[in-house]
Amino acid sequence: MHFTDTDPDTARLLDRIERYYDAVPRSSARAEDFGPLTLFVQTGSGWPFYGRPAVDHDGPAATAADVERVRARQRELGLPEAFEWVAENAPGLRAAVEATGLTVQAYPLMVLDPAAPELPTRPDVRLLDPDAPELAGAIAVPRLAFAEPGTTVGTAGATELAALAEKLTGDPALTRIADRMRAGLTVTAAAFAPDGTAVCSGMHQPVGEVTELVGIGTLPTARRQGLGLAVTACLVADARARGAGTVFLSAGDEDVARIYGRVGFRRIATALIAEPAA
Repeated sequence: MHFTDTDPDTARLLDRIERYYDAVPRSSARAEDFGPLTLFVQTGSGWPFYGRPAVDHDGPAATAADVERVRARQRELGLPEAFEWVAENAPGLRAAVEATGLTVQAYPLMVLDPAAPELPTRPDVRLLDPDAPELAGAIAVPRLAFAEPGTTVGTAGATELAALAEKLTGDPALTRIADRMRAGLTVTAAAFAPDGTAVCSGMHQPVGEVTELVGIGTLPTARRQGLGLAVTACLVADARARGAGTVFLSAGDEDVARIYGRVGFRRIATALIAEPAA
């Protein structure tokens, strides 16, 4: 790993996050060695993983040829040709990835200041049990949110949510999330409307003393009510109660990053995701 233009404290933090990124897929994937790169391959149903820089690799940096080898293996296995990494930890990888024709998207990588005050909680936000009947709806909300990115009020609402939640009921992806929750690998929180419908949700995935907040999304018609920050507060409180010393996330864009910045998150790096052009 090569840390560029960072002070020692930030370098140590980035190293901690890099090791987290290497550890978190291993609970449900096998790792295939490609020298400077590692390909994570799911071992059951659920999220298809990605290629990323190999931790503690001390040889030459990844080249376009290395990326092509991983992509060929992904095609062989029927996996998405995707890579995820932190720009500052592997400064030469973006050029190598782009040389193979993949498109790279950048996202602010933010960490919660350990000295940040506790975020205010709300009574309409709570953690979910893996057997909660509301889990399907809670998992459906971010999917609708990310289909309409941004922070402005959108069009997808209760009708679309009900249809997607019904579709997810009994789906292997929902079963996998519930199993991860039972194992303590994933924690899910949601905000609820007065009728009991989940209108915002998110997760954190603890590994040791590090956890990442992921998938925080608000039903598009319910935006602009502070629900995303309320779910964030619930997840952060749980992470701190579990002893997490490092809590981080990737913001969807600069507008979202500014919102997180107001509650104690600070940008330390850039998360990159590479995929074939749409």
